[in-house]
Amino acid sequence: MLRVIAFPKGEEYRSGTDNEPFAFYLESLVESKRLDLLLGYFSSSAINVLALGFATFISNGGRVRLIINHVLSVQDKAMVLKGMAADAEGRQFSTEDFHGLKIALDKYGQHFFNCIAWLIAQKRIEIRAIKPIGRRGIAHYKSGIFYDGTNKVKFKGSCNFTASGLLENLEELDLKLSWKLEPDAFTEYEQDYNQIFDGLTDYAALIPFDKIEEVIVREYGGKDLDELLVNEQQLLEQKAKQKHTEATRRTMEAIMQKIEVYRSSPRFPFDSGPRQYQQDAYQNWVNNGYHGIFAMATGTGKTITALNCCLNEFAQQDNYQIVILVPTTILVEQWEKEAKRFNFRRIIKASSKNAGWKDALDGIRNSQSFGVPDSYVIVSTYRTFGNPVFQAFLKAAGDEIILVADEVHNVGAPAVAALFAQLPVKKLIGLSATPKRVYDEEGTEQMEAFFHDAPPYAYNFTMERAIDEGILCPYYYFPRVVELTKCEMERYTEISAKLASLHDRASKDNAAKKSYEMLLMQRKRVIHKAMSKLDAFETILRDIIKSEEGPALKYTLVYAPEGFYDENETDLDFYPKVPEDSRIIDYYANAVREVSPETRVADYISESTDKEHTLQHFETGKIDVLLSMKCLDEGVDIPRTEQAIFCSSTGNPRQFIQRRGRILRQHPEKHFARIYDLVVVPSGVPTGASFELEQNLVRKELERVVDFAYMAINKFAAINAVRSVCDRYQINPDSLDPYSTPVA
Repeated sequence: MLRVIAFPKGEEYRSGTDNEPFAFYLESLVESKRLDLLLGYFSSSAINVLALGFATFISNGGRVRLIINHVLSVQDKAMVLKGMAADAEGRQFSTEDFHGLKIALDKYGQHFFNCIAWLIAQKRIEIRAIKPIGRRGIAHYKSGIFYDGTNKVKFKGSCNFTASGLLENLEELDLKLSWKLEPDAFTEYEQDYNQIFDGLTDYAALIPFDKIEEVIVREYGGKDLDELLVNEQQLLEQKAKQKHTEATRRTMEAIMQKIEVYRSSPRFPFDSGPRQYQQDAYQNWVNNGYHGIFAMATGTGKTITALNCCLNEFAQQDNYQIVILVPTTILVEQWEKEAKRFNFRRIIKASSKNAGWKDALDGIRNSQSFGVPDSYVIVSTYRTFGNPVFQAFLKAAGDEIILVADEVHNVGAPAVAALFAQLPVKKLIGLSATPKRVYDEEGTEQMEAFFHDAPPYAYNFTMERAIDEGILCPYYYFPRVVELTKCEMERYTEISAKLASLHDRASKDNAAKKSYEMLLMQRKRVIHKAMSKLDAFETILRDIIKSEEGPALKYTLVYAPEGFYDENETDLDFYPKVPEDSRIIDYYANAVREVSPETRVADYISESTDKEHTLQHFETGKIDVLLSMKCLDEGVDIPRTEQAIFCSSTGNPRQFIQRRGRILRQHPEKHFARIYDLVVVPSGVPTGASFELEQNLVRKELERVVDFAYMAINKFAAINAVRSVCDRYQINPDSLDPYSTPVA
């Protein structure tokens, strides 16, 4: 903050004294978020001279606005034009990388000019060139304002913003400090500045940058031009040898120390800061006693929202102890990656794949036993969380830990709930797109009790809102009705008859209830493995290829049924394209190759040995079609997916809601997504005692269809695609409300 700077008592800087203009710029840059400069001559060499301060300023999220005269060097003009054309090479730069920026800005050459051009392209540096209206001559202002978000320092003096102005000449600056003046003391200056910047005055005209005059020293003899364009290389060599005053050297050392502290401290990973809803989630969590569930649609940034809460708590406590629980080892890796982006240090991964986690926890306990405050982040699977060593660590760690439970519905499982009941932790965050446990009201109530929360929860962010606000991409939905084969229908009818005979007894007799549940599972498997899905799948693939130019199947995700085909359950001869002992997913992979031999296909299943590389290859286009079963249901990011084909869906809303959210993640090259959904129904016209059972099964399928169609671009066309099924089973689609989950 600007108020921490020890400004001279007389609020004046002068070359040759302990208070050099160079030191003023350096210190003020480090403490500011914005700099508005109203200048005469400008040379990028000034940024180079102040590389230490500028690199800190930019990596802290700072922005510069420059109003300069219409005279620039050849190199600076080319640099500005390149940046304004958004043509800057930016792959080697990051506004969050202080070290990289310092290197780029500290060495005067092509890399330096590329970096400045890139900052202009990113609108971190905005420049306007002006020329007097109705007068000869040039603009020759020399003033500006530093702003830290609260306080302001206005300065005015003789110093041009050039290398020579900062290093060679005898210059002076006079300051005005906002906290010593009336609140509106700078209003007139700021209004004038904004009007000049926007080209709204009658005394200064904005000059297009392609009309800027390129100046070379030998072409002009004027003193000011010589001052601006003295040989840059000589000046920058002089910079290295510059003998600053003792006060300036101390300032530079203090800045370097401050930078080291900053670089090692957690911070928000994006220059724009947290979104308003992420700030709201934190405040709601605090207001709820540091407990709460964030019911947020997949793709809305649950991870960042939770880590932002941890970041805010770090700002209060100056250290952090964070434990994050996740269901899978892949999510352990993803959370570690996100925590690193927040600059959290000492991240310990605790899972079956990370053998050293017990020693790491011992190290923390040893430090704490000596009274040494220790910051850390532990990312653990729920399974490892149950390990006695892990539990002993938590009980000894005290109540300062922030515990984040990702996919929080897992907490309602009996084994996990028993562990949560013994936790001494006082700060808990639960995350899920679908917190409620389907068919487990007791588990849901336990989970909600641990987090002192209930619907609509501490914070909720619906999928509909996420699409409306552009956080998730819009989508088209295409349901395809698939009927059972003759063999499958016979099996289905046989099971349905048994279910009908057990229906009344199941509510009174435990043995009958168990038999009833087993039969329901068998009938679900008939639907799950329906062979006609393969035909429908091939038809969808061919339709996509016909409707698209180029590699039509690129970035396609397929959810295939689990398990194997059983010759006693299905007509295996119906699709004899792979060996009989192959998994169902292999049939689907082979179908893709049959339809489009040039398409590159890979599967992503629990047995896959290199899941991370598979996802990377899909993201980069080395794999066109990715087939999965259940592995991509929780937490895995695949924003590049442009179309998905659901060949398998359970009756659990959580599964398809999460799958949909995963597909709707934004990507710069994706404007919308397409979702194809196979809807399996019995064949023929339902009659007799089985009608009600069949109607209930079809109703479940149609509830999913209505939920998907509800937010789709082509809502009415999607509903019409299943209208005949609705009529056959006497189901009014308007009576099927979308699933009443907080985020659906």
